[in-house]
Formats: sequence, structure tokens, C-alpha cells
Amino acid sequence: MAKGDPIARIKAVLAHFGPGDALTERVRRTLVRTLYSQPSSLAIGALAGIFSAGIVAIGSGEPLLYVASAVLAVIAIARVSVAFSMSPDDTGNSTRKLEMLYEIGAFSYAMILGVLAALTLLLEIGTQWEVLMTANAMCYGVGICARNAGRPAIALGQLSLAVVPVLLVCLYIGSLPYITLAVTIGLLLPAMASITLNVFKVLRESISAAETSALLAEKMQVLARTDVVTGLANRAGLNHAMVETLMDLPDGQMLALFWLDLDRFKEVNDLLGHPVGDRVLSEIGRRLRAASSVDATVSRFGGDEFIIFCEVSSRQDCEKLAGRLLDEIIRPVRIDGDRLEVRASMGIAILPEDGIDSDTLMQRADLALYHAKVNGRNQTCFYNPAMSRDLVRRREIEAELRSAIVKNELSIFFQPIVDLETGKIRTFEALVRWFHPQKGELKPDEFIPVAEETGVIVTLGNWITAQAAKACAAWPEDVTLAVNLSPMQIKAPGAALGILTALRDAGLHPSRLELEVTESLFLDDNHATNSFIEELSAAGVRFALDDFGTGYSSLSYIHKYPFKKIKVDRSFVSGPNVGRKSNAIIRAVAELGNTLDMEIVAEGLETIEQVQAVRDAGCTLGQGYYFSRAVPDYLAAMLLAQERGTDRDGREVVRQAS
Repeated sequence: MAKGDPIARIKAVLAHFGPGDALTERVRRTLVRTLYSQPSSLAIGALAGIFSAGIVAIGSGEPLLYVASAVLAVIAIARVSVAFSMSPDDTGNSTRKLEMLYEIGAFSYAMILGVLAALTLLLEIGTQWEVLMTANAMCYGVGICARNAGRPAIALGQLSLAVVPVLLVCLYIGSLPYITLAVTIGLLLPAMASITLNVFKVLRESISAAETSALLAEKMQVLARTDVVTGLANRAGLNHAMVETLMDLPDGQMLALFWLDLDRFKEVNDLLGHPVGDRVLSEIGRRLRAASSVDATVSRFGGDEFIIFCEVSSRQDCEKLAGRLLDEIIRPVRIDGDRLEVRASMGIAILPEDGIDSDTLMQRADLALYHAKVNGRNQTCFYNPAMSRDLVRRREIEAELRSAIVKNELSIFFQPIVDLETGKIRTFEALVRWFHPQKGELKPDEFIPVAEETGVIVTLGNWITAQAAKACAAWPEDVTLAVNLSPMQIKAPGAALGILTALRDAGLHPSRLELEVTESLFLDDNHATNSFIEELSAAGVRFALDDFGTGYSSLSYIHKYPFKKIKVDRSFVSGPNVGRKSNAIIRAVAELGNTLDMEIVAEGLETIEQVQAVRDAGCTLGQGYYFSRAVPDYLAAMLLAQERGTDRDGREVVRQAS
């Protein structure tokens, strides 16, 4: 086959329109739509054909031409009516139906027009009429190829039906002019076929490219709204679903937003690796999807947080669904033989009672989640207005606390830790006090938690250490300083360097500083924590374990870290549960400390009986109101001066000073 053979090209293209049509239905529909585009052009062409045929019939007076003209007019009117009435945008009109109706009208009209032109030549009604109808048929065939190039089979079929009858009659007549006309028409057919097919190819490729781009864009949009780990909606997908749901929400319909946060999930990633963590997240996502209603939007909001957004009938319905969700999460997860137990905290907000838009609903569900975690984790918490008031209060405290640090509204007070044998002050614990210019004294319980939540504790802790170190530098060298450290402060970049810098600036030897840490610091096995303790211990700073007995793994911490002092929590010394068991615990801890060459501090001592009890149990140091409240630095210096300047019993002197 020759490379440029037009007949072969026609066959190849026409092969696309059989049962094996390679075009997708959407592309084919688009091409068929081009047949029905601009029906006005079809009406103009039909009017021109009717007018020409009518003039020829009248001018010739031939009855056969009258009949042919009438048939052509009927077909033309029917075609135009169908073109205006049948919409390709109507899904009720199938592609095949639209194409078939157009083919019937188009082929009928072209055939009658071609026959009419051939009859004018055959009947020899006059040169002018023959030229008119022949030109009309030829122009129609050529013009329709351009208009209907989107469906080459139809376009070339109309061209053939319009001009082939003329070609055959020319050959039948056999004179030189007519033979020449027949040859011209014969050359016209492949030429127009080539042009039509080129137009079709460009059109088809353009539509295919547009369809491919649209499908790719749709796929990218789906990917952009889908979490790759769980296959659930991501944050963008959740926002999109919430907007669509709220737009179509009937009046009075309740919606609930469940915000879940997996408790201590970081340990899974740290101990087993992120691939295992991803598999756990995928399994949790699958369970949440299975436990939710069909119309619910289940999303992974980020990290180890999930959000479920769905319609509910009542608050009780919310509670039942929340219970199902948590039940699904707490079922053990098995990954490669490892049995993992996952827990979660959940915050819930309901529309419309908790908010009337998605942003408000999410804010309040997040606030409820915060309270669920603060209250002990592994629980569900519904939003209530008091939470917003607490949030406003915390933000107010945060702003004022930052300002207070800058304006020196904070003060450092010192509470003595006394040797229970000699009664002498061995250490002062630095405690921060805030005297607000308008609100008066604010308790540490009010602003320390806020400082830890917001990160202000890092700045505050460094300030406390620096100020306390300056005060301690003026005390006798055998008196040490104890400073409480927050886990967030310890894990901050450059934490150890900040403390060493504060000691250097104050002129205080590192061995005179004791840093008190609680067991909560070690809940996350953090490399930064280990580095912090190792660096400062190497410099001579001492460490004490505070609130001993309230955590879960105290003995392992004592074994692992270089603690020199243990502070027994005040709940074992004073309070409603003090008794034989608490005394036995204190005695056991004191014996442990004596064996490990550690000092044991009993906190919360308020009476002489408590002092005698902990001393008899083996505690070496005591702290509490019995000896002294926390006092400003000048009173702390006065206490030391009185103690060093008298021969009386040290404990009595301290009590008098307090």
C-alpha cells in the first residue's frame, strides 16, 4: 500500500466507526455534539437548497423536478426541526440515537440533492439550470465535509451521495465536457476525503487530549484529597466534604464531628519504625471506616489524628458512635507477630448547638479533645461552653505572662530544705511567684500549666535559673540551690548550654545546682533528655527525682540516671491516706536511698509529728511549712545569717524566722 494512498487512509479511518471504535464514549459524544452545533448554519444551507431546487423546478417546468424539490423541502424542514429539538446535552438522548437521527436526515437530503442535480443534466432542461443545481450539489458536498468533519463517515457519505449521481450521469452522457466534469468530481472525492480526515484527526486528537487532561486533573484532585497511608480523606478532602455536606444540609439536621488522637503513638514509630506505624494507622483507619455510617466522612487529619464527620439524630446517637469508634481502636493490632494495644482520646462537637459552620465546629471539637487529653487520655469529651472560657483565660494568662517576664513582675522565692539530724539549711528550692499589678498574686497552678502548654516555660525556666543562681552565689558555699525543670524546657534546643551560661554569668559552681525533674520527663524515651542529663552531670550539676512514688517506672529511672537525691511525694507524708502503708513505703524508699548513697527528702512537713516520723523512717532531709514557707531572697539570706550566727538548735531558729 502506498504511503499516501487516500483510499487506504479512508478505510483506516472508517475502521474507527465499527464495533471496534477506539474512541471513548465521552470523546465520541463530544464529536457527535459537533453535528448539532450551530443548527442555524444547517437551516441556512437547507434554505439555500430548497430555494435553488424550487427555482430550477419552476424554470424548467418538469413535473419530476417538482416532485424532487418537494421531497427535498420536506427532508430539509425535518432535519432543521430535529437539529433544534434534539439536544446533545440531554443525557436522555443516547449518542447512538443522536447519530442515527442525523445520519437519516443527512443522507436523505444529500441523496435527493444529488439526484436532483443529476436529473437536471439528464433531462437537458437548460445550461443555466444545470449549472445552478450542479454547483449547488458540489458546494453542498464540499461544505458539509468541513462542517461534519467530526464524523468523517457521515461527512464523506453526504459528499458521495451529493456528487456521485452527477458523476454517473456525466459518464452516461459521454461528451467531452461531461467526461471532464466526471473526472473533476472523481478527483474531488479523494481530495476532500484527505482534507476531511486531516481535520478529523486534529479535532479528535484535541478532544482526546482535553479528555485525558480532564481525567488526569480529576485523578490529581482525588489524590490531592486522599491520604496516601490510609486511603482516607486527608485535610483537603475533609474540608471539601464538609463544605458540600453543609451546603446541602436540611434545616434542623444535626451533624457531629469526632476528633481522635492516638495516645502515645510516637512510641510505636520510635520503637518499631515508621513502616510499622503506617500499617497501624492504616488498620485504625480501616476500622474507623467500618464502624462509621456509609455517608460519614472519615479522614486522617494528620499524624496520628483522625476526624469523622457525619449526620446524627441525637446526642445519644453521638455517644453510641463514639463508643463504637473507641471499641474498634482499643482492639489489639497484630503486625508481623507483634501485638500492639492502641488507645485514643476523643473530642466531640455537634452542629448546630456547638457551632453553625465547619471552622467553629472543628475548633470546638479540638478544644474538647484537648480536655480529654488533659483529663487523663483514653477518654471521650463533649464540648461545653466552659471550655471556651478556659481557653480565653489561658490565652490571657499567656499574653500577660510574656509581658510579666519582660517587665520583671515575677519574683523568685526560696523554700529551705533542712537536714533532719542537725536542723541546718542544706538547700533552697527556687519557686516562682507572680504578683500581678491588677489581679494580685497568681498561684503557680494557674500560670505554670499555661506556660508549659504554650512553650513560655522555656523562657520562664531559663529566667528562674538565672535569677536563682545569682541569689545562691551570695550564700555560703555549703548551701545548694534546687530548681524545678519542665520536660519542655529540657527538650528545647540548647537547654544544657543555657543553664551552664546562667551559672557562669552568676559565678556559681555547677556542683551547687540541683535540677529537680519528675518522672513525666521520661515517658518519652528522648535522646535529647539523655544528652541533657549527661552533659550537665559531666559539668558537675546534680539531679534529683521529684514527686517520687507517683509514676510508673521510678526504679528503672533511678537505675539509669545519676540521681543524687529523691524527693518523696507529699501525699505519703500528709493527707487523708497517710498511715501504716505510707510509712512503710517511706521506710522502704529511705532504705533504698541509704543503700544507693542517695539523700531522701520528705516534702510537705507541717507538724513535729510528721518530722519525727520521716526521720525515724530514714529520711535525711525535710521540706515544708514546719520549717519555713518560701521566702524572698533577702529573707533567705537572713535565715542563713541567723543560722550561722547562733548556737541554738537550727530548726528552732528557722521556725522563728518563718
